[in-house]
Amino acid sequence: MNTGNLTVNNNNAMAAFFAEQFANLTAFNVALALLFGLLVGLIIAFVYKRCYRGVLYSPNFALTLILLTLVTTPVVMCIGSNIALSMGMVGALSIVRFRTAVKDPLDTAYMFWALTMGILLGAGQYIIALVVVAAISVVLFALNLFKFTSPNAYLLVLHYDEDAEYDINQQLRRSVKYRRLRSKTVTRAGAEMTYEVRLDNKQDLVALMLGIEGVHDATLVACQTEAGA
Repeated sequence: MNTGNLTVNNNNAMAAFFAEQFANLTAFNVALALLFGLLVGLIIAFVYKRCYRGVLYSPNFALTLILLTLVTTPVVMCIGSNIALSMGMVGALSIVRFRTAVKDPLDTAYMFWALTMGILLGAGQYIIALVVVAAISVVLFALNLFKFTSPNAYLLVLHYDEDAEYDINQQLRRSVKYRRLRSKTVTRAGAEMTYEVRLDNKQDLVALMLGIEGVHDATLVACQTEAGA
């Protein structure tokens, strides 16, 4: 009898355990949360693509934003109803080290945006999540219409004869408002000079440089720098 009662008690305890585990994590709730997570992640990725101002757009980073939202959502759903599990997850995340360097500080903001949306969706705050993602999207689109930075930054690389340096400097003074010498190399075969310039029309400057006698070639490379760096 004692063995039978023990078996029944174990079965009841196991049933209670699974009932507690799946009380909030039903298949419908998980599917609904992931569906909203996919929708919100797609919105974030779309805003990132439309508002991107860098040199080379990365589709992989946009996909990462979607995955961050999707992954964070079920994690928050799991730890939301279990204090012990939430403490364990916090401890596990505290030892994680991310090796991928984020080149643009704005990309970090997008990552936090995706994580925040995942937390809201995991907590079941679907309406709040949709309102927040819509509001932030409108703000980013509005800010994207304004030019808070100086004109586009480029690196102008010139190969020339030393006798042409005076004409190059005079032409840059007339054509470019912001210019800054980054490097200069002089060899027996000629000279190389790199300028950081900020301008809106890059084709005209290259043509002007090539029109100077003694300039062998001119290359304009887009770059991301802070004003005055």
